[in-house]
Amino acid sequence: MGLMPIDVQNKEFARSFRGYNAEEVDEFLDKVAKDYEQAMKDKLSLEENIQELQEKLEQYQKLENTLHNAIIVAQETAEDVKRNANKEAELIRKEADKEAQRTVEEAHYKASRILSEHEEVYKQAQIFKLRFRSFIEAQLASLELEGWLQVEDEESEPESRDED
Repeated sequence: MGLMPIDVQNKEFARSFRGYNAEEVDEFLDKVAKDYEQAMKDKLSLEENIQELQEKLEQYQKLENTLHNAIIVAQETAEDVKRNANKEAELIRKEADKEAQRTVEEAHYKASRILSEHEEVYKQAQIFKLRFRSFIEAQLASLELEGWLQVEDEESEPESRDED
């Protein structure tokens, strides 16, 4: 482990004739310089690492914003599709209702026309029946009179008179 701040604070140099022992001081300063240099390198490395991590964080935040916006757009698009589908379904339903109404009206018209035609045919059949009955009754009346037989007899009598 490297030099700790407490080591620097507690370090005591042996006294010599002219003050501190120069070799001990030089060794200690070399050690401090070496540890300080390493600390500076570590600090620089950590700062670079922090910079890289901040850049990645910014990229991830941009990506998150992009994904968030994409989700919002997708949700809006889904809502639009849903609204359009509902509108189209409503239009199809209304069109089907109109078509059904038209079909029902057409069927009512055809039914009334057929009913009318049926009534007309029935009336014509009644008229035909009455006319035919009148014709038959007239023919029966004519047969019952038997006047037609006499007409033939009268026609044959002159011939017999001529022969006499």
